[in-house]
Amino acid sequence: MKILVIGPSWVGDMVMSQSLYKTLKQQNPDSDLHVLAPAWCRPILSRMPEVDKTIDMPLGHGTLDLKTRYKMGLSLRNEMYTHAYVLPNSAKSALIPLFANIPNRTGWKGEFRYGLINDLRTNKKVFQFMVERYVALAFNKQSMESIVKLDNCPVPELSIDITSQRNVMNRLYLDSTRPIFGICPGAEFGPAKRWPHRYYAEVAKHIIENGGQVWTFGSAKDREVTQSIRNTLSSPLQEFCFDLAGETSLVEAVDLLAMCKAVITNDSGLMHVSASVGAHVIAIYGSSSPSYTPPLTKKLDILNTDISCRPCFKRECPLGHLECLTKLSPEQVIKKLDKLHLYE
Repeated sequence: MKILVIGPSWVGDMVMSQSLYKTLKQQNPDSDLHVLAPAWCRPILSRMPEVDKTIDMPLGHGTLDLKTRYKMGLSLRNEMYTHAYVLPNSAKSALIPLFANIPNRTGWKGEFRYGLINDLRTNKKVFQFMVERYVALAFNKQSMESIVKLDNCPVPELSIDITSQRNVMNRLYLDSTRPIFGICPGAEFGPAKRWPHRYYAEVAKHIIENGGQVWTFGSAKDREVTQSIRNTLSSPLQEFCFDLAGETSLVEAVDLLAMCKAVITNDSGLMHVSASVGAHVIAIYGSSSPSYTPPLTKKLDILNTDISCRPCFKRECPLGHLECLTKLSPEQVIKKLDKLHLYE
């Protein structure tokens, strides 16, 4: 059995897709599993032992470009794939497996996919969680609903490179003398997922005053908020708050998050990464909901407000008040942290 997976384009979704790869390998240990995904995914996929090969998708998210897709499909025909699993919902995402002449093409019903997907699953809403929807594709239509439940889905487990971990710590002058706590204050989706930086600063202050140190994670685009968190602290406390936003690659962040006792995070890709490397996750939900894409770990505390307008799943607050975030106090997060007894 030779498998091609058309992978997702978001960090969190890519991490969760490992549950499908694990299931496919459990069913077919000798199968060859390749994932076609954006180039940025390659480092993440390299930390999934189930993935035998990563193929870079030459097109950006949302780009149709039929000619390039056709050429890509032709180039893959020599691979002689027997099965394809298409995780995105778009019609264009199903074109390359068709052009590659892959005989068995599995995916959920999406936009105009009849004929493109010949093993079409029609009602994904029978599964509440995204990871269930991924894993269900590994089973036939008749049995998937009775077999697949969140509790029996294999959880993502990204592998850690100790040498890389040591090298990036040396480069950034980090050490583990104090217990390490991560903060991931960004959210690529939009501001309706971002807990206020001043609240994160209060949590950071509490951690440092109790003997811990704080590492803030994110891309270069998150540097404004991570700098705001650090600058809110007094000078003596800033010594133990390290701003890593934009200073690490994604895969280096994987290795460093694995060193954290706990990670306080918005609903974001790094939330799922943190869960996959064994950190205790304190997940803060604003406009989104843990009822669809929760962190897949038992080391978890989820916090959200109960105001009537959430979850709205909007990028920006349609009412302009962001109360789903501002009414969730730093004290609530600190209370969860203190119960874990991780400062020692």
